[in-house]
Amino acid sequence: MCLLLGAAGVGKTLLVKRLQKLSAGDGKGDLGDPPPTRPTVGTNLTDIVAHRKITIRELGGCMSPIWSSYYGNCHSLLLSASCVLLLGLLSAEELAKASVLILFNKIDLPCYMTVEEIKSLIRLPDIIACAKQHITTAEISARDGTGLSAVLLWLQEQHKCSS
Repeated sequence: MCLLLGAAGVGKTLLVKRLQKLSAGDGKGDLGDPPPTRPTVGTNLTDIVAHRKITIRELGGCMSPIWSSYYGNCHSLLLSASCVLLLGLLSAEELAKASVLILFNKIDLPCYMTVEEIKSLIRLPDIIACAKQHITTAEISARDGTGLSAVLLWLQEQHKCSS
């Protein structure tokens, strides 16, 4: 199981839909126009096939108070979140062995900060140095598909030996 967590409005649902479409093809095809999305109320389960079936559980941002009840079956974590949320998730014992991919989404927006600016702002190198988890970062645009092949490859790597 892969958990997809983040605040409301960060593009989690669009990301899952795009990954699903990307995994259905050869991983390089044209994604076309972004599909319509609606805010997630509760949870969505989506299976993608990346050499093997990977189930992504997207939890709506409004569910953050009970996210911890879903940590137990988590092998990997896709995260689009604030610094405070990141620190809380990384300190959860149930997630100590999960691999973490921090997503810097919406790079297609004209006011987007660079990854280096964001890393500096939230002191990400210090957070990574203290974390128990293996942490990777990715710049993406769920809207235009930039970086999604790398996310799919990361998921494949994290789940190739898991059950």
